[in-house]
Amino acid sequence: MKKSQYDVIIVGGGLAGLSAAAYLSHSGKKVAVIERGKLGGRAMTINMKGFQFNFGAHAIYGRDKSYLALMEKELNLKLYWSEFTQMKAKYDLGEEVSVVPSNIGGLLQTKLLKGMDKFRFAYHVLFTMLGFEKGDPTLSIQQWLDRKKVSPAVKEMMLNLASSNFFTGEPESIPSDVFFGYYKRLFKTNIPVSYIQGGWRKLIDEFVRVIEQNNGEIITKTKVTGITTEKSTVTKIHTSKHTFVADDFIFAIPPDELKVLFNSTPLQSDLESYNSYEPTYVMFYDVGLKRRIESPYTYIFDKDRQIFISDISYYDMEAAPPGGQLLQAVAYLKANEVDSTQSHEHIKNRIEDFYDKHFDGWRKELVVPRVSKVAVVQAIKWTMNQRGLPTSFPGIKNAYFAGDWCQGTGQLSELSFSSAYNVCQQILKKQAEQQGA
Repeated sequence: MKKSQYDVIIVGGGLAGLSAAAYLSHSGKKVAVIERGKLGGRAMTINMKGFQFNFGAHAIYGRDKSYLALMEKELNLKLYWSEFTQMKAKYDLGEEVSVVPSNIGGLLQTKLLKGMDKFRFAYHVLFTMLGFEKGDPTLSIQQWLDRKKVSPAVKEMMLNLASSNFFTGEPESIPSDVFFGYYKRLFKTNIPVSYIQGGWRKLIDEFVRVIEQNNGEIITKTKVTGITTEKSTVTKIHTSKHTFVADDFIFAIPPDELKVLFNSTPLQSDLESYNSYEPTYVMFYDVGLKRRIESPYTYIFDKDRQIFISDISYYDMEAAPPGGQLLQAVAYLKANEVDSTQSHEHIKNRIEDFYDKHFDGWRKELVVPRVSKVAVVQAIKWTMNQRGLPTSFPGIKNAYFAGDWCQGTGQLSELSFSSAYNVCQQILKKQAEQQGA
């Protein structure tokens, strides 16, 4: 067995692992990333007949307040953005469409709220921005809304927003403190939604560039098979051919893989307490069209069908060939629909009907479809029974955890970036203190 010495070893080459590796290597640390498959994890881009299909939308929420924006500046990432056009985001109300009221302009124009309900909703938005609406960690958002006797229309509006931003068909079960913490940040942003030109591929390439320019090592198609601990410290990690030694370790792999890896270690009991994680599942149905079908909106959400369509190529100029169009439909899956072939076919048909309604003629222009019947958009579904994994435990002092299943700020990819960034700060501070001692 060969042995290698590093400042930090990162297990997992998804968004969390790569961003942590880029940040630490840029900070002068000797870093290695070990990934069992391809880089990117669930954030990948594939080319099919000239269309760039992303595994999940490459939208970044609240970019000006995001940890990715912080990394972009500190690491000099070369990213190019397109900003979401808020007034092109609509709700499908059946016979008509209405503006999504996620800012003041939308609030004034939306047909979902009328009369005093617009002022009531504005009241909750303002109090959330000021931090007065914080929720209760013992109450779901549904329970909180019921306890506060929020009007039915405002309650429905808040749950609709939660469906859109948390990618869930069961928004009522989101913990109320998580709900308000997320919207406090989002309501205060000047850039609610942005798209990366080139999709996830471009972001991953930039992280790799920074890692390699700073002499970091990236090892792919290599599975970590075990770890060695001594007292309260991880000393080694093992693959089939190598043993790696480092001062600190970041594990950016999902909870089920963590539990296997840390079996019979001091952290086994801590991780076992988080064994009830259930991912957030959706169905993706992307279509690449040879010619654009013009539409008055770039985002349309049907709350009754729990489906939305985004015109990805409107924002990402690299997503489709010249003159073409890439549309992405997302349908939220409930627990009883995840393993049901009959439900999958029914939902697929509903999505096609939704395409027919809002992008008439898409079938004639179809070049390539891509359907993911059961896709994980986040490794943890935010419910009262599921909370994010801590980024560290007292049981092992040099093991850290990052990913969208960990405690952090924001939602979806921002959880990966924020948990990775915070872990990096802990490691840099600790190693600086040890060197100065």
